[in-house]
Amino acid sequence: MRVLVIGAGAIGGWLAGVLARGGAEVSVLARGQTLRAIRNDKLIVLDREHRKEYSLVASSNADELPRPDVVVLAVKTNGFAEAVAGAGRSFAHRPLVVTAMNGLPWWFLMDLAGPLRDQRLESIDPGGRASEMLNGVQPVAGVVHASTKAEAPGVIRVAAVDRLILGQPDGKSSPALTELARIVTAGGVACPVSPIIRTEIWAKLWGNMSMNPVSALTRRTTNAIQGDTHLLALLRDMMTEFVRVGARVGITLPMTVEDRLALARKLGDFRTSMLNDIEADRPLEVEGLLGVVVEMADKLGEPVPASRAVYALARAINPGTHI
Repeated sequence: MRVLVIGAGAIGGWLAGVLARGGAEVSVLARGQTLRAIRNDKLIVLDREHRKEYSLVASSNADELPRPDVVVLAVKTNGFAEAVAGAGRSFAHRPLVVTAMNGLPWWFLMDLAGPLRDQRLESIDPGGRASEMLNGVQPVAGVVHASTKAEAPGVIRVAAVDRLILGQPDGKSSPALTELARIVTAGGVACPVSPIIRTEIWAKLWGNMSMNPVSALTRRTTNAIQGDTHLLALLRDMMTEFVRVGARVGITLPMTVEDRLALARKLGDFRTSMLNDIEADRPLEVEGLLGVVVEMADKLGEPVPASRAVYALARAINPGTHI
């Protein structure tokens, strides 16, 4: 199976290594220092005491890479449309397209019974450019439960890995999806195929839409946020609003707000991706992680005052937003 990974950062680099280890023919679409590092020094994945190096075909031009059976989009939500546009002809033959990203995939509301069925979300795909280019591909969601970090261009540090959940919008499987899951498993990562992938996606966004922007605004880690009575109350309000939005579109989460907060504490004190980005003066995933929730709430007429306030503040500090 030929797999093209778009984006060789913390998640994309890690997945490229997993897929190569599992037997896939992996190529990488990258640029700048990351591209030079992979070409000159290989892709390096550091997992505890193990150092693994992967010789991968890499280019900044998708047309120079082998035609893929699977395309993995492993970019930040704010780079989604640009990544799709830059992949050129890679989507022309309708490959499997896996979104290994935070937030919601472009197809999240497609064929979803309820008041937002088939609506496009501007916060995910402004102007619908990416959706148009992806018309006809076979969409698959990849919900990543792993902690990885790009220590340097082309060098990925793995802190912890739980699983990679895959699933199609219709809840069914296919020979290509089954083979992809087999390869990931052979690469050493548990890879269940879920018949309720939208619930899995929504459940992960639950933590990201609340903890990420609050951490960027306060410059605090997760335990420090939960240790503050006022910030903890804010998280509860945002997460409760999120539950209501999900219920309006027919998605029921598998635990309570208090259970989810307890799970975050159990996972330990950690720095969110948005905290790392704000301290590095990088653009924040404000639209993809929180703006999308506010946009859905607006379409539904559902009040989300806490989420809206945090969204406004996060937009104001976002280096990627011009006000």
